[in-house]
Amino acid sequence: MPYKTNDDLPKNITTVLPDHAQDIYREAFNHAWKEYKNPDKRRASSSQEETAHKVAWAAVKKKYKKIGEKWTAKDH
Repeated sequence: MPYKTNDDLPKNITTVLPDHAQDIYREAFNHAWKEYKNPDKRRASSSQEETAHKVAWAAVKKKYKKIGEKWTAKDH
């Protein structure tokens, strides 16, 4: 289920991530949703949705880090 806007993201995403990180999450999720539609491209025990969420979190973690309870942009 791709997300059209950040408002469509799960609450556990929108309540913890800054707006830009939500953009990254949504775009990565939507791309992974299409990329891993075929079960042969996923690990045997992972669903399409689970895989897409994992990819999305990995994309966020490339640009953001969690300090305490707050996600902040990494300094590059």
